[in-house]
Amino acid sequence: MGSSKIPRFADDYTPDAADTRRRFASEQGGASLENVGSYSLDPATLPGNIEGFTGVAQVPIGLAGPLSVDGEHAKGDFYVPMATTEGTLVASYSRGMKLLREIGGVKVTVVDDAMQRAPAFIFDSAREARDFVAWLDQNFDAIRVAAEATTSTGKLRDIERYVASHFVYTRFNYTTGDAAGQNMTSKATWAASEWIKRECPFVNGYMLEAQLATDKKHSQINTLHTRGKRVVAEARIPDALLREHMNVTSRQIYRARHMSNLGGFMSGTAANASHPANGIAAVFIATGQDAANVAESHAAITYVELCDNDDYYFSITLPSLIVATHGGGTGLATQRECLELLGCYGSGKVLKLAEIIAATVLCGEISLGSAVVADEWVSSHDRLGRNR
Repeated sequence: MGSSKIPRFADDYTPDAADTRRRFASEQGGASLENVGSYSLDPATLPGNIEGFTGVAQVPIGLAGPLSVDGEHAKGDFYVPMATTEGTLVASYSRGMKLLREIGGVKVTVVDDAMQRAPAFIFDSAREARDFVAWLDQNFDAIRVAAEATTSTGKLRDIERYVASHFVYTRFNYTTGDAAGQNMTSKATWAASEWIKRECPFVNGYMLEAQLATDKKHSQINTLHTRGKRVVAEARIPDALLREHMNVTSRQIYRARHMSNLGGFMSGTAANASHPANGIAAVFIATGQDAANVAESHAAITYVELCDNDDYYFSITLPSLIVATHGGGTGLATQRECLELLGCYGSGKVLKLAEIIAATVLCGEISLGSAVVADEWVSSHDRLGRNR
């Protein structure tokens, strides 16, 4: 393979530019890239989404549903587009959706909303660092003005502060409208930090992101403090319906959940759920979300109760679900169509999408958990999940 430069052009987002790069890649690597070059989108729509556009990766999309959601923003039945190459996945989520539709759907509540950037400020000593915390309180209104001057939709809610050594680690928490908001909060926090550096006489400098936001990484701080949307999905499922649809009893899956909690504790896993990343990733890819945000969004807190009449109460809390219905990849052709299918494209729709995804996750959890207990997990994958 050679070391020639990848072709670039003054107008780099054209079919001809992409075709030239595919020919270049074929010459370098020997692959035809015929399918990579088969696409329906207009390359002119891609600035801001990709560099060196060469073609597309086609991921199959299946429909799961109908998903019945009893939310404050999403109400009614939805057919959920899921982009995946894992056989059995869509069928399993549909099975859970069928069960929960029998009880009127999944109750979903968005309980918090925050996106952050986390600069650390530098001082001569811990004493100045301590005093800076009080200075932030006294000057918060001016800091907010500086931050919000960079955005039409972002709003600075508050600033968390943590003193360590001669640094103050902060988390600037924003609401970001219908955007996921990482770039928005970066720009706003940079403007605010520059204002602080000018106005605070004992700040020696700052680093714009000191890893306390843990962007695109799981962290305990984002399990305790929201990043993105904090969403709770819950359902109370009669034992009779579990027997009918899942071939398990409520007592069996209640015991299995406790066994799983113990196993998760011993392994040190980030979440005590079965596979929230599966549903989240599949919907993210279909709807143009930043797929890397699955790293944060998959963290899930499962809680169950066995009620007096053997009803099974099951809840999933997603403390850091990062979604958008505007900006990023949401406006691209196929991604926009999938959002429109859910009635979630554009402004005022992000909380609706968050509720739909959380409800989807709950359905996948009850389906897989039941399959394991009923000893149907391997047989279903053998029937639906093997390439033949």
